[in-house]
Amino acid sequence: MTRLTEGDRNRNGMKEKIDIGGTAVVILNWNGRHYLEQFLPPLLKSVAWLNSTGGSSYGHSEVIVADNASTDGSMEMMSEKFPDVRTMVFDRNYGFTGGYNRAFGRISCKYFLLINSDIEVPEQWLAPLAECMETDPSCGICAPKLHSWQDKEMFEYAGAAGGYMDRFGYPFCRGRVMKKLERDSGQYDDPADVFWATGACLMIRSSVWRELGGLDDRFFAHMEEIDLCWRAQLAGWRVRVIPASTVYHIGGGTLPQNSPWKLYLNFRNNLMMLDNNLAMTYALGMSPEKAVRKARRTIFVRMLLDGGAAGVYLLALRFRYFKAVVRAHRDFRRLRKSTDAVAVRDYIEKSQAKGHAPAVKGFYNGCMIPRALLGIRIKF
Repeated sequence: MTRLTEGDRNRNGMKEKIDIGGTAVVILNWNGRHYLEQFLPPLLKSVAWLNSTGGSSYGHSEVIVADNASTDGSMEMMSEKFPDVRTMVFDRNYGFTGGYNRAFGRISCKYFLLINSDIEVPEQWLAPLAECMETDPSCGICAPKLHSWQDKEMFEYAGAAGGYMDRFGYPFCRGRVMKKLERDSGQYDDPADVFWATGACLMIRSSVWRELGGLDDRFFAHMEEIDLCWRAQLAGWRVRVIPASTVYHIGGGTLPQNSPWKLYLNFRNNLMMLDNNLAMTYALGMSPEKAVRKARRTIFVRMLLDGGAAGVYLLALRFRYFKAVVRAHRDFRRLRKSTDAVAVRDYIEKSQAKGHAPAVKGFYNGCMIPRALLGIRIKF
């Protein structure tokens, strides 16, 4: 097994690079030994199938496991059971964002594929994604449908059949609105442009990844893939779901749904995502000055909505949740970039100079929560 650590360098003092002709399929692992043991074999089989049948057109693909300083014996197990799989070992847990940024910074290939360790794949899942990238130069990011591993006919919460988002940053999906999941009866079997694709399993051109600067390291985990997809659309790239490919996700493999830490990350990162992108999005249809003012008003309203949620947690005596929301707002104020009209105008001028035609699809300029509670479907 080839094992690269944070300190590995070549004789010129540069960090070792990995050259792959096609797709680098990278699992970012943190204490997921049992998932690797269960789901790595079918993943390796699927990549071997792609290399044997489509390698000449797609380029050689490879699975790599990047480890965020696991303490559960994950890398010892890899050495014992999967000695031929290349691994990277980081000196500490850099989170989802930092881990993937470091891993992809050391890989040269056509496409990067992020995939969670708790995903089961069928043999031919990867070919439709590679085919999309090869035949559609306008597509920067694509993803499969995400089904539940526990009930393989149901969509899974983390991404279902591709995501949308409302103006206040509340994400929802084709196949999942709030916590209500649909059974897949073929209703989303046409390829579609979406606002965001799930980071549980996402393919991106390496050139687009580098153009965007990868994931926003401030996020650590959660909402980072929505921010990435939003920035990709603002840079003129399409985000697509390819339903000919389906994978099966356990979900909650790293953080349980009831974790105050997860709640904190979601509230904080949601605000940072809006701060990163909302003014640019509004500027596609109005002046930079008006776009910035509207974005700031929207973020203020979202913070009021968060305050209402915090109040509910306090009344319910869920003090750890209440503190998580308060801390999230405090840290957002500390970390925010506060996009101004100068930055928005600079973005527009650069887009025009590159000949890009940004068009943000799947953005609902309203609040989806009342419609979801009333059972009214939002159509695009």
